[in-house]
Amino acid sequence: MKTITTTDALAEFCAKARTQPYVTIDTEFLRERTYWSKLCLIQMALPGKTGEAVLVDPIEGEGMSMEPLYDLFRHEATVKVFHAARQDLEIFFVEGQVFPTPMFDTQVAAMVCGFGEQVGYETLVKKIAREPLDKTSRFTDWSRRPLSDAQKDYALADVTHLRVIYEFLAAQIARNGRQKWVEEELAILTDPATYTIAPADAWERIKTRTTSGRFLAVVRELARFREDYAQGRNIPRARVYKDDALLELASTRPATHEDLGRSRLLLREARRGEIADGILAAIRTAADLPPEALPKPDLSREQLQVNPALADLLRVLLKAKSEELGVASKLIASAADLDAIAAGERDVAALTGWRREAFGEDALRLCRGEIALSAKGNEVRVIRL
Repeated sequence: MKTITTTDALAEFCAKARTQPYVTIDTEFLRERTYWSKLCLIQMALPGKTGEAVLVDPIEGEGMSMEPLYDLFRHEATVKVFHAARQDLEIFFVEGQVFPTPMFDTQVAAMVCGFGEQVGYETLVKKIAREPLDKTSRFTDWSRRPLSDAQKDYALADVTHLRVIYEFLAAQIARNGRQKWVEEELAILTDPATYTIAPADAWERIKTRTTSGRFLAVVRELARFREDYAQGRNIPRARVYKDDALLELASTRPATHEDLGRSRLLLREARRGEIADGILAAIRTAADLPPEALPKPDLSREQLQVNPALADLLRVLLKAKSEELGVASKLIASAADLDAIAAGERDVAALTGWRREAFGEDALRLCRGEIALSAKGNEVRVIRL
């Protein structure tokens, strides 16, 4: 197996890839000790059962430029094929400000083709490539060198079997005319907003049931400080303080370092120094805000007047459409989407794009009384009235 550790060798392989209809790509990385993922290895393979497959080692090849790879990403005549691409794409976007174009995600495609929700690579290898997959190196620390032959074989398997999977799924999607469905999902993966976390918006990720604007203001300022601190030092958020500690701080609102020392959930390192100062400053900032500057809770979903009978009928309709189309039901609509539709909401993901075509139009017809559901054996039928 070939391991690439120089810019010239990477450029040579990427030049070959640009002559091919597609190239399969995967990465190995670590994120346990950093805010941003640390890229440890890139695997790539060219088409054909015996097509060239390589490992690109940015650790062994310290100083190697990724520009030849980014040039390949921009080359629109070659499809870049991934499985469950989100974290791979985040690495390349953060490090190179580039997305592969065009790209194909076999996990997304598999859900559209009826292989279930969030289907794993191992499942597709067994069902499509019909090959066993050795997972003994699954928990490898990919930052350590040297890599054993077993680890290299494991890493390459993530792109060599992917060739067969891609060709199978691409052909099936072409047959059933669902390219537009896949493209809509991939557009989300290649949107910079998917990977950009503004510190000012970090509080929106934190689950809280409160409707108090002042409490939410403290949560917002604590989350803003934590995000800034973690990004600036490239450490995980939890190394600053965890969500449960953040919510405890928002509730108790300590005013002094002595108060911080009484926290049950705050890490010892956060009770002094820069983190402690940042916490106290964030709480003071939130306390000084005028009422009109306080964040307002989103009560739209909590206040929905859901028609439970209609929601149940929508669930039956979703199951019927999912089975008819061979598409994972959760990919079409979530339980929250169904409740919102049953409450009269129309700004719902399930009523947009390909989901509207697959399910949304019939869901609206059901709400208007224009269709009914009928059961015959194990089959649910849609009847127009």
